[in-house]
Amino acid sequence: MLVIENLHVEVEGKEVLHGINMSILKGETHVIFGKNGSGKTTLLLTLMGFEKYKVTQGKIYFKGKDITNVPMYERARMGMGMAFQRPPAIKGLKTKDILKKIKNVDFSVEDIAKKANFENFLDRDLNWGFSGGELKRSEMAQLLAQNPDFIMLDEPESGVDVENIKLIGKIAAILLEKHKRLKEGRNKSGLIITHTGLILDYIDADKGHVLLDGYLVCTGNPREMFKLIQEEGYERCIKCMMN
Repeated sequence: MLVIENLHVEVEGKEVLHGINMSILKGETHVIFGKNGSGKTTLLLTLMGFEKYKVTQGKIYFKGKDITNVPMYERARMGMGMAFQRPPAIKGLKTKDILKKIKNVDFSVEDIAKKANFENFLDRDLNWGFSGGELKRSEMAQLLAQNPDFIMLDEPESGVDVENIKLIGKIAAILLEKHKRLKEGRNKSGLIITHTGLILDYIDADKGHVLLDGYLVCTGNPREMFKLIQEEGYERCIKCMMN
């Protein structure tokens, strides 16, 4: 589904990502752990094609095609989708209108909103005056409408209460086709940034990665990695990186 080869990324003239290598198979879900400012969001925004994030070295392949220099809208059309940590509010754009515009599923906008507990927001301006939980549900409703093959979630648990985390987790599991076994034809893949690890209670992640200071320092079992981070912090990862 996705291959990242020796990816170096600059933001405003400063290199933020240094030689990232990662491969995500069809049907797999990976999670990323790391301190604030480690480059996690930069990686997702680079994969999505934001112009501010300049690839200076390396390649990004999606479904076997080199998309390193492909514009964002083409990546979306190819099947990439992202839920932002802090999505923009757009005055004058009704939520139902954006859902209609991007809808790539057979069921209605009303059905999409119902899945995300978002029926009362369809006539509201997109994300305008929404709470943290409402913003996350708005993002998940848009992903349900878009129905991408590769789903990126930037800290889906941040700024939301327990009830909303549960709903977001269930929607993420639907998007990632977690009801199917990998060998039964699961076609959706994902890359999720998490600080709290709560999303792991709802999706069965296949691999975890630790990103520190722009370097991918280790890869392994996500639950084991998160337990170690909880017990010993990222200092253990830093020691491993220095050895």
